[in-house]
Order: sequence, then C-alpha cells, then structure tokens
Amino acid sequence: MPAGDHDRLCAHCGAPFEPAQEYCLECGRRLGHAGTLTGRLGGAWRERFGWYPGDWIWPVLVGLVIAVAGSVAAVAVASGSSSGKPLVATHAGVPREPVTPPVTATVALPTVPRGTPTTSGPPPTPSTPPPAQSSKPAAGSLTTWPANRAGYTVVVESIPTRAGRELAVARARSALRAGLADVGVLDSGRYSSLHPGYWVVFSGIYATPGAAASAQADAAAKGFAAAYSRQITR
Repeated sequence: MPAGDHDRLCAHCGAPFEPAQEYCLECGRRLGHAGTLTGRLGGAWRERFGWYPGDWIWPVLVGLVIAVAGSVAAVAVASGSSSGKPLVATHAGVPREPVTPPVTATVALPTVPRGTPTTSGPPPTPSTPPPAQSSKPAAGSLTTWPANRAGYTVVVESIPTRAGRELAVARARSALRAGLADVGVLDSGRYSSLHPGYWVVFSGIYATPGAAASAQADAAAKGFAAAYSRQITR
C-alpha cells in the first residue's frame, strides 16, 4: 500500500474509500474521523493484528489502565497503614518505612567508694547436701515393686480382687511375721506376666530365676508349701 493510503481505510471494517467519500460502502459508518487520532490508531491496530474490534476499545483500555494504577496505589497505602509505621516517599515515588537507628542500652556500673577494703580469702564452703534417703522399707512394712522393673519373685498367695486389698495386706503381714523377706502386694492387672483379677502376695525381688527358686524352697520350709516362683514383667 502506498504511503498515506492507510488513512483511506475505514476505521471500523477496513474497507478502502475515496478521498471525497463521506460514508463507508461496506459498513455504512461515517468516514469523517478517518484522519483523526482514533482513526489512525484503528488503522495501525488493523495493520498489526489484521482485525479491529471498534473505537470502543480505546476508552476501555484507558479506563483499565487507570483502574490498575489506582489498585496499585491503594495496596501500597494499605500496606503502609497495616505496618503501623509512617511511610516516607523515596525519589522513585514508592513509599517505604523509615529506617530507625538501633537503640544502644547504657548500663550504669556501680561505683566503689575510695578506701573501701576488698574481701580476700578462701571461697565459702558449699553447704553439705542432705543424706540420701534409703529406698529399703522400714522393718515391719511391706515392699513395693519397683516401677518399670522386670524380675522374678515368689508368689505366696493370689487373692481375687473382689475379696479386697485389705485381705491381701493382712496375708502379706502374716508372711512377713513368718520370716519371709521383702513381702508386698501386687495388682496382677498391671503386669503382663500375671493373670488379671488378683491381689498377688509376693516375697522377694530377684534378677534370676535360680535365685527365685531358692527363695521358694525357703518359703516352703517356713510353712508356705503352695508358694511358687514367677517372672514379673510390665
């Protein structure tokens, strides 16, 4: 197309027209604004994309640019307000938070009056810790099985829980008076190696089954013939 002929194309449909033509023969639109800015923009759009949506596209694009710019400004202002700090405009026009110099804490040291003698000599002797408490029960009291400990013992008697713990404690004290060592009462339901539903009167806490068997023979000699050795595990 010769230079300047794009000004004689309809801004709406792109049809060519004569210089003295007032209306487009294709779409019927008035051609008086073909040489205006909108007409030149329409012609440039058509040369670039091969089609033209119409003159309404230009006010829509301008409005869209204004809306985007307003949204960006609103977000910047909202961000500055939510931070709780004043915004300072930079040379680029973007608000930023002012830089606050760090605060240096000043610690006042105590002053020592002149002539005050200083203390010298050996350091103070630390206080003596209290003596360790023995976990062994007092004479005549029942033994408690150590928490989270597995071992072997001699089962002196198993009493159903419905009979009450008081009965089991009384039997345990009788065994203690008969001369059995480390006598106590267990709740069988708390140990996986025992059948639940019983108060177990035991004697001794041993690390090996041989030691428990020896204690069983001693219990039988003292009148507890039904006693037997058993492993105790959680």
